Amino acid sequence: MDKMTIGVVGAGAMGAGIAQVAAQNGHEVILYDTKYAALESARHRYEKIFARLVEKGKWSQEKSEEVFGRIHFENHLDKFEKCGLIIEAIIENLDVKKSVFNALEDVCSKDCVLATNTSSLSIAAISSAVQHPERILGVHFFNPAPLMPLVEIIPALTTDMKVVENTRALVDSWGKVTVEAKDTPGFIVNRVARPFYSEAIKMYEEGVADFATIDWALREIGGFRMGPFELTDLIGHDVNYVVTETVWTQFYYDPRFKPSITQKRLLEAGLYGRKSGRGFYNYNEEEKAQPTEDQKLGQFIVDRIVAMLINEAADALFLNIASAEDIDLAMTKGVNYPKGLLAWADEIGIETVVNRLNELYEEYQDDRYRTCPLLRRMLKNGTSFFS
Repeated sequence: MDKMTIGVVGAGAMGAGIAQVAAQNGHEVILYDTKYAALESARHRYEKIFARLVEKGKWSQEKSEEVFGRIHFENHLDKFEKCGLIIEAIIENLDVKKSVFNALEDVCSKDCVLATNTSSLSIAAISSAVQHPERILGVHFFNPAPLMPLVEIIPALTTDMKVVENTRALVDSWGKVTVEAKDTPGFIVNRVARPFYSEAIKMYEEGVADFATIDWALREIGGFRMGPFELTDLIGHDVNYVVTETVWTQFYYDPRFKPSITQKRLLEAGLYGRKSGRGFYNYNEEEKAQPTEDQKLGQFIVDRIVAMLINEAADALFLNIASAEDIDLAMTKGVNYPKGLLAWADEIGIETVVNRLNELYEEYQDDRYRTCPLLRRMLKNGTSFFS
């Protein structure tokens, strides 16, 4: 059976990455952008990436040419006419996305599935822009899409579940790990991960430790691949802060998701991180900031952040955002956490986690530290997440 043609809207890093994944899996791909320069940039990026894969012996020259030949660069929407699936990967702006989906419905076939790669916007709100919302869903890849295994699948209230089933099967066939999430702010990963960044910044602001020491603690003691400050510098504060603010506002300003003034000032100053040469760290300096390698301090930092992460993961389960298995899978495959957070809670002990959260709440009297009712219930009943 012939493979469907895949359309991708947006030739930026994410859109180009998604197009590459589809092309590597035998699909003809229409990569669309309104800006000719963006299409040319994507074309040159492919040439470099594919040449490197050939040079390293991971691909043959023949495969490189085949994959590249399947990607068609277009700046006219009518080229999407024969697509079976179109994935939008443009700016995180609801009005812009709604406009794009409205335009797509005018050119694609009635059987074409329309997906958004949004990381934090409402799928329901996006689907309200079209006449047939039953074919719209979220298909959220992680950057870089060719390398990161996780894809969150998010149905809206009106999505046909057959569309969800078929799309998930297709993405699974591309070698990705899919998890299904409810259409709530941040879905799984961008919701659960917020304390990794926000609690680290809060500890810095309080003078608990500097950037380098907090990063060292999370890496060397916590087992995380990167510390929160080096990770946000890599992601870019123009991206990370905006996601935090979006999740916070969509949760009606819940203090658990409150953004940081420290990070906002970096954004306002144009200090986005590695891409601008300076963020939390200054990448123009030859000498790298050195941590204070204090094991007791480091363990305190890890315990506080991990307790906050577990609390958020437990809350996602409590509110039926996703299954326990999918929540842990999302955090290990989507952001490379060393362990699934719910399994980590079982390992530490529910009582220990609840006690740490209670101590923080008693100290700060701030709702950001309120313990998830599910954790309190589990402590009372002596249960765990995974028996």
